[in-house]
Amino acid sequence: MAVAQMEIASQFSVAYKRAILATMHDKERVIRPLLEGGLGLQIVLPAGFDTDRFGTFSREIERTGSQLGAARAKIEASFEHDRQAQVAIASEGSFGPHPFIPFVPLGREIVVLRDRESGLELIGHHADLSTNFSHETVKTVEAARVFAERIGFPQHGLIVIGLSDANPAPEKYLRKDTWTFPELSQSVSEALALCGAAHVETDMRAHRNPTRMRAIKRATIDLVRCYRSACPRCTRPGFAVTERLDGLPCAWCGEPTHALRAEVSTCSGCGHRIERPAEPRTADPGQCLGCNP
Repeated sequence: MAVAQMEIASQFSVAYKRAILATMHDKERVIRPLLEGGLGLQIVLPAGFDTDRFGTFSREIERTGSQLGAARAKIEASFEHDRQAQVAIASEGSFGPHPFIPFVPLGREIVVLRDRESGLELIGHHADLSTNFSHETVKTVEAARVFAERIGFPQHGLIVIGLSDANPAPEKYLRKDTWTFPELSQSVSEALALCGAAHVETDMRAHRNPTRMRAIKRATIDLVRCYRSACPRCTRPGFAVTERLDGLPCAWCGEPTHALRAEVSTCSGCGHRIERPAEPRTADPGQCLGCNP
């Protein structure tokens, strides 16, 4: 390795650095072992750090801006909270309908790492359809119980919210920490008495959602992988896929399809760019609008 490349690699090393993890929902259970073992960081947890101020799944505090913007806001606040921290880590989840399959829920997790001195920022990603994100409007305690059993309560938490004009209204009623079926029945009964119906939904906070915790773990693994992927030109960490190009030619007619043609990896430091063709080199005719209109 050239001297200049060694200097860059040393500049962006995070080994043995004090790293603050912005969480109040036990995410350290999956993030800490991976980042301490995989990157050599020394993870600390901020005492009295309120991540709910950046938005809550239960709607009493709306998240402003994007998923990445919220994670970056947590990182900025973490550095303010702990002036000795050299690195900050934050995760953020987003849940909603799949963009192409509207009735199927999609979960997206990111874990963001930033080095205060070097400015290095890396993002681990994970998205899949295994999320248990779900909700239902109920008018009886029994209907709430059926929903709860379907989503795996009490291992997976539930939130009970009041309704106003058929929309969830936490200002009317909100109960988060239901741990048993009797507590759930009581919460739903209270919401029904106030609103005539109750909005029951999966608790997407990490410490009450084992399915989400597994997704955060996978995003953290991707972050470690991203850090270890060095630019082949300058050795800066984070030489990761930044763009996916469609247009794979149809095996029958050769016309471009919407199938993946190539992935592009880019270095945010020197700008080095590599385009890697997808396998296979042609698309199934079933993906071609010309051969299969």
